[in-house]
Amino acid sequence: MSEPRIIRWGIAGPGRIANSEAADFDLVPDAELAAVGSRSIDRARAFADRHLIPRAYGSYRELIADTELDAIYITTPHPQHLAIARAAIRAGKAVLVEKTFTATVAGAEELRELSRSQRVFAMEAMWTRFLPAYVKIRELIADKVIGDVRQVQADLGVDRPYDPTDRLFDPRQGGGALLDLGVYLVSFAQHILGDPQSILINGSLGPTGVDAEFGLLLGYHDGRAAALLGSIKNASPGAARIVGTGGWIDIPPRFHHPDKITLCRAGKEPELINCQPLGHGYPHQFIEVGNRIRAGQIESPIMSLDDTVAVQRILNNAAEQLGVLHAEDESVLD
Repeated sequence: MSEPRIIRWGIAGPGRIANSEAADFDLVPDAELAAVGSRSIDRARAFADRHLIPRAYGSYRELIADTELDAIYITTPHPQHLAIARAAIRAGKAVLVEKTFTATVAGAEELRELSRSQRVFAMEAMWTRFLPAYVKIRELIADKVIGDVRQVQADLGVDRPYDPTDRLFDPRQGGGALLDLGVYLVSFAQHILGDPQSILINGSLGPTGVDAEFGLLLGYHDGRAAALLGSIKNASPGAARIVGTGGWIDIPPRFHHPDKITLCRAGKEPELINCQPLGHGYPHQFIEVGNRIRAGQIESPIMSLDDTVAVQRILNNAAEQLGVLHAEDESVLD
């Protein structure tokens, strides 16, 4: 039996998220973190030294041109994802793109169609969907353990002191609560309930015009609903609940990276189910990408490109209701 193919990865954007993910990379089997790229060669080299990465590049074009790479993990600010991912897919590189996938619905649709037409793998890096806790949740729902799912509740808030230079408060970098935190909430609801028929939001804007807090209600024709709360003005527990006709599943804080869930059924004692992830939970999405690439597939059924576009559509619709418009940054490869 031949050895599994080694997937050689590059990272585009050596920031905070990439630093956390790279720290867990040794737990990804049959994978190598081989290169990193940044618009600053000094940042790229510092990141490479920190994580023992062989090659560092001072531009994203150089990273994409590395012929030894199979896949690129894109961790730059949201508006830069489209241009980098487009170039990578055209170069035949698989892409794992940080959430949100792009800054706009049009951008997400473009990458979906490009991936499919070029037959190159692409996926949004919604690592939550691949954690053992969510594997178990899907099993419980499929087995009707809590009956028919009718409602989803979730919150996610952080207390971020106002700083106009912070990415979260910068409109040009896709700042705001919706694209940064809301993507977890909306992707969670969409994963459980599917695509909604109505999107209602209430919220407020920060001094720079980004969305600072929101209450989002997703409605379905048959009466199902998701109630989602997010904020960069105040912290909140970060818990979630999936409610069915025969019980519910509680996902404790922080719901987007749990190591346990609680199953509650009528007439029975609550059942705590432990679901320990690898490391901090990041390796699971890289394992998924590697497995799909080796199988010759161009997307994951767990985080499909159609799901990504649906989530992007909800987020942008909600933002526009608050008067917030997002745009892509095509200058990142210059």
